[in-house]
Amino acid sequence: MRTRQATPDDADELILLRAVLLHTMGRDDWNDDWREPARRSLVRRLGAAEPTMAAFVVERPAGGGLAACAVGTIEERLGNPHNPEGRVGYVFSVATHPDMRRRGYSRACVEALLEWYRDQGVTAVHLTASPDGEPLYTSLGFTRHPDPAMRVRL
Repeated sequence: MRTRQATPDDADELILLRAVLLHTMGRDDWNDDWREPARRSLVRRLGAAEPTMAAFVVERPAGGGLAACAVGTIEERLGNPHNPEGRVGYVFSVATHPDMRRRGYSRACVEALLEWYRDQGVTAVHLTASPDGEPLYTSLGFTRHPDPAMRVRL
């Protein structure tokens, strides 16, 4: 298995895997209006001279697209005693095509993404884990925190 960093040319396949992820999470109540803006964002951000987004992928063994991916961003917040630089990674869109699961592809993609964060000087990485994904993330060192996270849709 070979993991590689995605390029803007992978945007369409990354969108397909994101749709697989959303479907797996029971999110079928959408139209396809999100796909083109997401594709444009991937093309722009993955191709940036100093990217704040990266995706790592595994191709299908027989060709014909991607088997799995993990996408992440870097955000610059104000520093604090635990993270003086304030650079925070956020992992999302970890997805494996249903017929490619249980082969270690997502693990390989997330491990490559974590190495990219290290290379970028990021010392804190966050993610939101589904119950199915939690064992993978725990094995990679992620822990649950009692943060009082909240959301609002605007």
